[in-house]
Amino acid sequence: MGSSGAPMGAASARRRQAGGTPRAALADLLAGNRRFLSGQPIHGHDVTAAAAAASGDQQPYAVVLGCIDSRVPLEAIFDQTFGAICVIRTGGHVLDSAVRGSIEYVVGQLGVPLVLVLGHERCGAVAATVDALRAGARPAGSLAHLVDEIAPAVLEVGLTDPAVLASAIRQHVRRTVAALRVDDLLAGPVDAGRVAVVGGLYDLATGEVAVIEPG
Repeated sequence: MGSSGAPMGAASARRRQAGGTPRAALADLLAGNRRFLSGQPIHGHDVTAAAAAASGDQQPYAVVLGCIDSRVPLEAIFDQTFGAICVIRTGGHVLDSAVRGSIEYVVGQLGVPLVLVLGHERCGAVAATVDALRAGARPAGSLAHLVDEIAPAVLEVGLTDPAVLASAIRQHVRRTVAALRVDDLLAGPVDAGRVAVVGGLYDLATGEVAVIEPG
């Protein structure tokens, strides 16, 4: 490959080195979040970075499962450039077969050592689940699937809890993490310490990510 290929190879090596272990991968993400908080990100999402990433093999060091909320752009809040992380977003970071298969692929085929489940404050999907349970009315369409998957976290917290929304958001993150840790194709790497599944929470007001379920 021409001269443009060499820098990309070095950049890929640096990325994989930074995230070579679960602990290092999480530290790199949180360092990016601190840069984001400080207003001093180092990665500009411009076309030259996109072209450089396309010129080499894909070597991400983490996969982040988050919510579809438009206020939580995952690459931005972790200050990550093209090729650094794989991102999956569903309402309330709900798992289904496609999400599980995508994470299994990234871990098994790309060697990613970290899976981060990221919830966020004032999550609309969790709020809708609280409302549905209180009303005793299951929503129509596929929205019902989101409610069904989030409902156990809400019920574990209890609908009478004055802080049910905030508490259920955290509990749902923990339940998602627990489900992924025992996934058929992830449990082995997790038990061996090659992969960590970690839970985090994004604060919409401050932009800070806090780890609430360590690996």
